[in-house]
Parts: sequence; C-alpha cells; structure tokens
Amino acid sequence: MSLTQHTEPKTYHEACKSDHWIQAMNSELEALARTGTWKIVDLPPNVKPIGNKWVYKIKHKSDGTIERYKARLVAKGYNQIEGLDFFDTFSPVAKLTTVRMLLAIASIKGWFLHQLDVNNAFLHGDLQENVYMKIPDGVQCTKPNQVCKLLKSLYGLKQASRKWYEKLTSLLVREGYKQSTSDYSLFTLNQQNHFTALLIYVDDVILAGTDIQEINRIKGILDHNFKIKDLGVVKYFLGLEVAHSKEGISISQRKYCLDLLNDSGLLGSKPASTPLDPSIKLHQDNGKPFEDISLYRRLVGKLLYLTNTRPDITYATQQLSQFLHNPTVTHYKAACRVIRYLKHNPGRGLLFHRNADLQLLGYSDADWAGCMDTRRSTTGYCFFLGTSLISWKAKKQTTISKSSSEAEYRALSSATCELTWLLYLLKDLHIESSKQPVIFCDNQSALHIASNPVFHERTKHIEIDCHLVREKVQEGLMRLLPISTQDQLADFLTKALPTPKFNNFISKLGLLDIYQASACGRLLSVNYDQHIANSKLTQDDHD
Repeated sequence: MSLTQHTEPKTYHEACKSDHWIQAMNSELEALARTGTWKIVDLPPNVKPIGNKWVYKIKHKSDGTIERYKARLVAKGYNQIEGLDFFDTFSPVAKLTTVRMLLAIASIKGWFLHQLDVNNAFLHGDLQENVYMKIPDGVQCTKPNQVCKLLKSLYGLKQASRKWYEKLTSLLVREGYKQSTSDYSLFTLNQQNHFTALLIYVDDVILAGTDIQEINRIKGILDHNFKIKDLGVVKYFLGLEVAHSKEGISISQRKYCLDLLNDSGLLGSKPASTPLDPSIKLHQDNGKPFEDISLYRRLVGKLLYLTNTRPDITYATQQLSQFLHNPTVTHYKAACRVIRYLKHNPGRGLLFHRNADLQLLGYSDADWAGCMDTRRSTTGYCFFLGTSLISWKAKKQTTISKSSSEAEYRALSSATCELTWLLYLLKDLHIESSKQPVIFCDNQSALHIASNPVFHERTKHIEIDCHLVREKVQEGLMRLLPISTQDQLADFLTKALPTPKFNNFISKLGLLDIYQASACGRLLSVNYDQHIANSKLTQDDHD
C-alpha cells in the first residue's frame, strides 16, 4: 500500500469524514475515560482553561504498509503558567548509545531481546496541580460554561512526560529493579544467575536478558498496570530497523532514509560518492542567503537523527549544523550533497557481531584549527565493543588550541570521558571487559603528555585535561597506544576525505548494506589484534 494514497487530516472536521479516523478518535476517548483522565466541572471564577486539539497520524510498518490510524488528543500546554499549573518538567530518555550498547551485548551474549509499547503512556501520570481544559471536540457536556478538570496527565502538558516517568519508575523499583546511574532510563534485575535489563524511551521499552520467564513476568505486570502492546522480538525501535541473523544483530534506518530522499525531492538525483566535497571548506561566506531557513533547519535535523546508524555522515552534519541561524545557498547545496550521498546506499547500517570480544577499543583524533571562522579545532572519536561500533562523535572544541598537540590532547580528554561513561554502563549491565580498554591516538606528543608529569609552556594552560587523562591511565582504567595516521579510524570524523580514503574507512568501521550483504561477518576488514600488537611494539620503543 503506497504511502501517498493516504493523507492525515489537519482538523477535527476533516477527520469526521472518514470512518477510520472516527474509530481512532473513539478509541482514544475510551482510553481517556478508562484511566479517569478528567472530570467535567463548572469553570471556576478567574480561571482561563487551556485549549486542546486532535492530532492525526498514520502509523506505518518498516516495509511501508499501514499499521494503524492513530488519533491523539493533545492539550495546548504552551498556555500553562509555571508555578500555577505546572512545576518540574524534566524527564530523561534512553541515550541512543545505550541502545546500541545493549544490542551489541545481546548479540554477543545471545540474550533474549523483546520490545513492547505502552498504550496511552502519558495518561497514567497523576497530577497534583489544578489544570483546567476546554471541552474537546467529540465530547458532550450537559450544560454550558463547563470544562475538564484534569486528574491525570495528558499529551501536550508541560509535566506529562515527567509524571509518566515517575509512575513507571516507582513500579519497576517496587518489582526489584535497580535504576542505572549511568543512564537513568535503564533498569536492571540481577538474581539467581539471571540478568534482565529494561530500557525506556518514553513509552517504547526494550527488554533484554537471559531469563524469558522474568521477561514474561514483567510484561504481565506492566500490562496489568498500564496496558501494553507486546511487539515480540525487537524489529523496529525508534525508527531503527533491527534485523537478527546468525552473524549478529544489525540496525539501519533504510525507510527513514528513503523518506528523507523522497521529501527532499532528490530521489531521482545523481548519487554522490562522499558526503562532503573535500575541496570545499564550509564557512560563514558572503554568498546569497538561502531563503527558506526553516527548510534548511528541518533538513539538518533529519540528518542529525540519521547519524544514529550512519556515522559516515556525522562530520558532514556537524559542519552543516553550524549555519542554522543564517544558511547560504552554498550550505544548502552541501546539505543536498549529503542526501545525494545517502541515495548511493540508503540501507547502510551497523552490524553487531555475535563472535566479538567484550573489549572497548577507542580512536581519538583532532583537526587542528580547522574552522575557518573561529580557528577552533574539531574533536573526533569512536568506540568499538570488540568489532561492533557503538559510539562516535564529531564536535568543535570550545576553545582555540595553540598547537596540534593541544588539539589532539583535548580530543583525547573528550574520548576519555566517553570511555569512563561506557565503563560505568558496562558495569550496570553486569558485563566485565575481557581485556583492558584501549584508546588509539596518532599524536606522539599527546601520548607523551599523558604518560609523563611534564608541565611547560605547551601544557600548563590545559592542566585539567592533562590531569584527567593521566589520572585514568595511572588508575589502569585504560591504556593509550599509538597508531599510524593511515589507520586512525577517527580521522573521518574530523575532516572531509577524498573518495578512496573515505571508502577505506567505511569498510573498516563495519558499515555495510544490511539488505545486500550475504556474508556480513566477513565484511569487517580491520584487524584489531594486529593494531594492538604493532602498537605494543611502538609503545615499548617509546618508553
């Protein structure tokens, strides 16, 4: 069934013309009544009720077919007044790095991996504030000047996500689950040699573990308290398409990528070989301003979400993100080139191998003074769990570095912080590394600063970063090893590379087309053991 054959109504009166949407709205109102979301009362004096509206969405499966028609009643929470009808609003969601880490470990350990969705999640939170809302379309009232007094949270309220998170957290803690300190959306249960992990992203939940009975037990408890939709084995989570095979677990965003190509009007364009033209350096130029700034921002925002499975466009997206306030035609053309590059391989994704080691391997690099506008350097790092890529980042440094050594050392400091967090996450998942974590760096001066208590003109102004990295090395938390620039995998996160070199790095990262590769396990070409063996020899000579 084609995506273009169905449209989503914008107003209640449009939706009333279709039986599909009438049924969807009735289903939503029944859920609201079942949870006791509101009671209809006379409008108190001097109170201005907030408005509401119906939002309609066609939910699709990963293959593009229609799954269901969804109507949601949303409160106009932007009319709420802080301190009067809402207070705290913060609610954490799972980090995508945590999702990738959990999938990688589940692949190696052979854990059960299930998914569920909580029906009308935000409707379960209890409100302590007095919030009054206008009577929504489709609800009858007995007399005029009546409003809904909200007893439970509703989608659109400022505090809705926080109230839902508090209710779910209290239930899981009562059931014996422990909340992770490294990611507050991760809950774990370790008992009788069995381990279960529960990862929450608003109302989407991943269950992973060794005991299918515990997974079924907690599903039953969640269903009893909230009503859930059991989706079985994880296949489609937060737009990530998850595939299981004997080689491992793979993730991609093929449908999301094809939708992006279609929406941008570049589906019939000529594919590009790399995300950015290495001969062009993006900067704040004096060229013609791009007229539709919101279009540019939406485009970059979509590319940012695509980087969750496509590290190959991370640097390009980081560069484009710097011009959101005032893009020019040059910047828009560069964004279109990234999309044309995606057309070359829309199904490309990551594979988490089953026969991988539980060792963290990191690569840290920097491009010194690469920004033409500020002369700040760009940090790039990536981390593997065995041969599975789980974390990466490209980011402009906050201060100007006076030398390449300083830029590399600041990048090394950022990578050390990420490694420390990944180790905390592994500890919460009750996973012990098979070997000591390693970070590879291609700058001898940065390695020397980390290994020796030397402060002089080059290093006295980066004392905090020096102490951080050196302390972690001395604690035995990690080991720093040199690597040649040709083998530095983080290089693609700091600069635009020519096509042959770029493709070489892509193959080493383990990126592959999930829909075309038949022998996934043989496509990862980088030899980590050889890296470590060569680096040990170099390090011994260095020492």
